[in-house]
Amino acid sequence: MGLPGHRRTSGDKRRRASHFALKPASLTVCSHCKMPVRPHQVCANCGYYRGRQVLKLKTKISGRAKARAAAKAEQEKEEKSKSKKEE
Repeated sequence: MGLPGHRRTSGDKRRRASHFALKPASLTVCSHCKMPVRPHQVCANCGYYRGRQVLKLKTKISGRAKARAAAKAEQEKEEKSKSKKEE
């Protein structure tokens, strides 16, 4: 059975533990949209990897844009109903 041969000194312990620290994430720049991206990962913003599109991402619509689109659709619906009544 293995047993520790010698007591590990506090300096040895600290030197060994010095490598346990978290390192900052390395980032590169997406070649297509210029957003920061982790190396060797597909860009979450545009879906490109090494100059090729590998993911088809749906475009996100903000809350205001959604509300505007809904209001516009409602307005068009009302205009259609008015034009039908006039005929």
